[in-house]
Amino acid sequence: MDRMITVNVELGERAYPIHIGADLIGQTALFAPHIAGSSVTIVTNTTVDPLYGDTLRAALAPLGKQVSTVILPDGEAHKNLATLNLIFDALLGSRADRKTTLIALGGGVIGDMTGFAAACYMRGVPFIQVPTTLLSQVDSSVGGKTGINHPLGKNMIGAFYQPQAVIADIGALRTLPARELAAGVAEVIKTGAIADAGFFNWIEANIDALNRCEPEALTEAVKRSCEIKASVVAQDEREGGLRAILNFGHTFGHAIEAGLGYGEWLHGEAVGCGMAMAADLSVRMGYLEEAARRRLVDVIVAAHLPTRAPALGEAHYVELMQVDKKAEAGAIKFILLKRFGETLITQAPDAEVHATLAAAV
Repeated sequence: MDRMITVNVELGERAYPIHIGADLIGQTALFAPHIAGSSVTIVTNTTVDPLYGDTLRAALAPLGKQVSTVILPDGEAHKNLATLNLIFDALLGSRADRKTTLIALGGGVIGDMTGFAAACYMRGVPFIQVPTTLLSQVDSSVGGKTGINHPLGKNMIGAFYQPQAVIADIGALRTLPARELAAGVAEVIKTGAIADAGFFNWIEANIDALNRCEPEALTEAVKRSCEIKASVVAQDEREGGLRAILNFGHTFGHAIEAGLGYGEWLHGEAVGCGMAMAADLSVRMGYLEEAARRRLVDVIVAAHLPTRAPALGEAHYVELMQVDKKAEAGAIKFILLKRFGETLITQAPDAEVHATLAAAV
């Protein structure tokens, strides 16, 4: 096995490791410490199970556990209550108990739904994240945000619930379609933009290597993104303040996803466009220099992400953004940039928001 890197999320008794490296899904020793009960339920989807399901089941076999697999339909369009119930049906049907460990094998949708199911089933059972997309490795698998979408808002039904461990297999990224890879790079760009100017410089210099799926570049991107997110989560687990900066680009991005219908754009594509829009608003409000906005847009474009927003209508965008976890009494709060590595959370005048929306389409 190539050198494995471990990043720890420091949350006291809820602390857990993030293991990053190549070909980790087949490593029995990584799973063994985190499975205390006699049964395991793998939750995956129709795309990922044929690729990695057998590898994971083979890794679990020496542990002598009863292993079952729930295979869900693939895609953001299925991140809903009906699909969540399929997990509960399987757990109840197999008489899963409080010590049954769930393993989320897949991207962000599988991770979010499995985590939410784990938080709810018998009021909480352990789960392990095995993210297989770049987006889930750098973002959604870390930090304990779980949930499902509602037709009126993305991720509005969920729970904060931390995994026992995250096992991020860089080798799994070899099978990612280019569009899914780009969607993950969006969250890498976001992390550098909000938290670490030096990391943003690195992303600019290595964007071509990330696009080519070069293992060394991907490992560094996942490691640094996880370090930053782990630090933020350790300071603000339940998004009381600081953690909200991780939503840079998401206020606009979630509106795009909800407005088009979940699954039309990938989450990372919507975030890429949303970051360009948030940067535009940051300039209009006098916080960010135009040269910095241009640098951000250039790297978003270089990652093959969209920067032009779909024409949903300005009034509809505002309506959608009011159904946002950061909104208070209908007032939209935006994460804006002052410079790379420094953000602020603020409301914005209607005129400036509408100007950004008009310019983005």
